[in-house]
Amino acid sequence: MPTVSRPLADIMRPRTIDDVLGQRALLGETGLVRRMVDAGKLSNLILWGPPGCGKTTIARALAASVDMDFVPMSAVFSGTADIKKAMEAARMTRDIGRGTLLFIDEIHRFNKTQQDTLLPYLEDGTVVFIGATTENPSFNLNNALLSRCHVGVLTALGTEDLLSLISRAEDFLGKKLPLDDAARTHLAGMADGDARFLLNTIEYLSNAGFKGEMSPTELDNAVQKRAPMSDKTGDEHYNLISAVHKSLRASDTDAALYWTARMMTSGQDPMYLFRRLARFAMEDIGLADPNAMQVALAAWQLYERMGSPEGDLALTELIIYLGTAPKSVGNYKAQKAAYAAAREWGSLPPPKTILNAPTKMMKNLGYGAGYVYDPDTASGCSGQNCFPESMPRQKFYKPIERGFEREIKKRVEYWDGFRKKD
Repeated sequence: MPTVSRPLADIMRPRTIDDVLGQRALLGETGLVRRMVDAGKLSNLILWGPPGCGKTTIARALAASVDMDFVPMSAVFSGTADIKKAMEAARMTRDIGRGTLLFIDEIHRFNKTQQDTLLPYLEDGTVVFIGATTENPSFNLNNALLSRCHVGVLTALGTEDLLSLISRAEDFLGKKLPLDDAARTHLAGMADGDARFLLNTIEYLSNAGFKGEMSPTELDNAVQKRAPMSDKTGDEHYNLISAVHKSLRASDTDAALYWTARMMTSGQDPMYLFRRLARFAMEDIGLADPNAMQVALAAWQLYERMGSPEGDLALTELIIYLGTAPKSVGNYKAQKAAYAAAREWGSLPPPKTILNAPTKMMKNLGYGAGYVYDPDTASGCSGQNCFPESMPRQKFYKPIERGFEREIKKRVEYWDGFRKKD
């Protein structure tokens, strides 16, 4: 009966932390994981990082380093009953003097009740617990569980680490890959920091019977590219939109174009981008360039009507416009200040001067008395006070010396000269 061989990524999994590539912040001389190994005593740990960066490998290597039983579980397929069963087995193992390392992959998939089920076993030391997650633990794990664990942050593997992994795989397989030097570097780039993807691709290239050495273009034709990492709703989604926003605020238009392209090529909803960019036009450009809002709405509407790929240029044009526009948060600050004043001063009535008086009784009560129709004055501004009579005048909007707000600032200062002093 034929047998199915194990994947190369599993066969080549490092057995000790000394063999793990990258992650020097955790595995280096003063790193959290290295200190645990050197001390011969493990603590509960959450390993947070992108796919293929070595979370499971490090957990297995830690168990081996202190000679503990390694019990793997997946939060996708396991539940509370599975946890309790594993804990009973761990207690029996502990009774004969042997420890258990419980590893739960995708720990963020457990709900609150399932996470809480772990707590008493962590408290009494039934197991050493290591959880792996691609999601931000502070958003997806209970505070009670987090408080009992160290958090180790892993990063995607760099190009040099991935090139070393290619050489290591060739040594293990006993043959060179059918790639020229440029294609080897290109393959490392295609992996996008994911060692598992890289090893799976190496296994395919090694077994597919390619002749000669492939160039990067030939490699692209032979291997499906890995999509840039973006999960549309999780951590990476918010990291990318944050990068777009911060690049635009810094007027780094080229960087903003890059991060936008990253979002689009990884399947983000364009409507989400247009909504966020329209907000940016209001919040970060504002009256420094009032046209920014109109450009944002026009680009949004164009994309809705034309779709992709024709409408993609509307998004690009909008990014360039917003990136190169003068920036101001004057209107945003004015809104916050006005709302704060409204809460502070309560329900003060408007001065009767600026109230309409549609009835005789209201006129007799002084509604509208002394009102000046500003457009009919020589200067176009009477200087009358429109704040509540018992409230000191406030200054919410403070235009800056940039873009169109430079002109607005001149007008505001001109009108302020007519205001009555309280």
